[in-house]
Amino acid sequence: MSNNPAMNRRVVLAERPKGAATLGSFRLETVAPPQPAPGEVLVRTLWLSLDPYMRGRMNDAPSYAPPVELGGVMTAQTVSRVEASQSPEFRVGDLVLAPSGWQDLAACPAKTLTRLPKIEHPSWALGVLGMTGLTAYVGLLDIGKAAAGETVAVAAATGAVGSIVGQIAKIKGCRVVGIAGGPEKCRWAVQELGFDACIDHRAPSFKDSLAAACPKGIDVYFENVGGAILRAVVPLLNTHARIPVCGLIAYYGGAPRTADGGAAPPDPDWVPLLMRTMLVKRMTMQGFIIFEHDDRHPEFFAAMQGWLSEGRIKYREDVVQGLENAPQAFLGLLEGRNFGKLVVRVADVD
Repeated sequence: MSNNPAMNRRVVLAERPKGAATLGSFRLETVAPPQPAPGEVLVRTLWLSLDPYMRGRMNDAPSYAPPVELGGVMTAQTVSRVEASQSPEFRVGDLVLAPSGWQDLAACPAKTLTRLPKIEHPSWALGVLGMTGLTAYVGLLDIGKAAAGETVAVAAATGAVGSIVGQIAKIKGCRVVGIAGGPEKCRWAVQELGFDACIDHRAPSFKDSLAAACPKGIDVYFENVGGAILRAVVPLLNTHARIPVCGLIAYYGGAPRTADGGAAPPDPDWVPLLMRTMLVKRMTMQGFIIFEHDDRHPEFFAAMQGWLSEGRIKYREDVVQGLENAPQAFLGLLEGRNFGKLVVRVADVD
């Protein structure tokens, strides 16, 4: 890790991936530090959030946000410390949330920064108390409309969002069935997070085991993956089921892939099954982008702080040391190798 004020390391997009991203998609550069203009603030990254949506930003295709330019710094939210300020709103030493990306230092417009509230673990502002937690809260309660007594299934159940989705659903009185990759993750979901069941999507018996764990069907399916997991869920959906679509990691590399990053086997066209189920079961499938729900943050933050203090929400971080290790960690995230919310510790915290 580096705190050298005379240099700025940054990870840029070296090439647009054709299919799965590789280490060659990134380049680590060292450049002179930026200088803040009037109205800007120079921030140093302490914690960097790595999230699946970043894979989409590597493509030059229409989306809800502009792509990263070739040679441009990879996008990301960070917890950063103010090093110099040309704005009366921030002082040196302030901790802020910043859209500063994969780099040591950035000059950011003051209006893009959010002063961090006093929390015991600042990195949690990138996860359970930040965008990750808000995504789970809004997706499950506003889009999914989960209610007591219903069965909620969640893909990537031990990931950053999925683990929180399941725990909120339990707090709301739902039966929760997780879907995760491997027995260790499934045990953690049940024994530590309190899920009613968790099914290993890598097991040969996955479809049958999922059906057995959902004897009354599925009322809410929180979608993080797509692919074969969605295919297994569709026949189990109840009338008026809801599917909040948060992510589709199985497709982020272009061609369909398994949730652990492998090539998906050939699969017959099952769109007719999905469409027929949607019609017959009168189900709702809705995508959402969390940036459009910032108005829900105050309610979410108050609720989540309360649940954490009461021990009703458990949270796990997967911490990577050093900016130079961000590309490898990100590729692991796309292959399901992380266990919990993935963050990079970029600089030492005073």
